Amino acid sequence: QVQLVESGGGLVQPGGSLRLSCAASGSTLDGYAIGWIRQAPGKEREGVAYISSYSGYTDYADSVKGRFTISSNNAKNTVYLQMNSPKFDDTAVYYCAANPRGSRPLFVRFVSSTYYYWGPGTQVTVSS
Repeated sequence: QVQLVESGGGLVQPGGSLRLSCAASGSTLDGYAIGWIRQAPGKEREGVAYISSYSGYTDYADSVKGRFTISSNNAKNTVYLQMNSPKFDDTAVYYCAANPRGSRPLFVRFVSSTYYYWGPGTQVTVSS
C-alpha cells in the first residue's frame, strides 16, 4: 500500500510559477497511475493532471492544459506538478492520488472518486 504526501503549496501571484511535489512511501510509484486532483472552496473535486508512472503517459484537463506539467522521478519516488502562469481560478487544495497499475480504465483518469490512495493535500492560493 502506498502512502502519499504533498508539499510545495503556498501563495503565488498570477503569472508566476509553483511546483508541487507528491512523495510516495511504502511502495514504488512505477506500479501506479497518479492523478493531481484539486478542490476549490464550494466546488467539487476536479482532476487536472494524470501520469502513468510505468508508461510515462500524461494528460491534462482543458482548464490547465498548456500551463501545468506533470512529471515523475521514479528514482526519488516523487511526482511533480509544475504550475506556470497560474490564474485566480487555480486557487484550491491540491491532492495527489494513486491507483495501482491496471486497477482502473484510462477513461476515468480525471474522476476523483475512482482513486484508491490519497495524500492529505496542499493549499495553493493565487493572489496578487
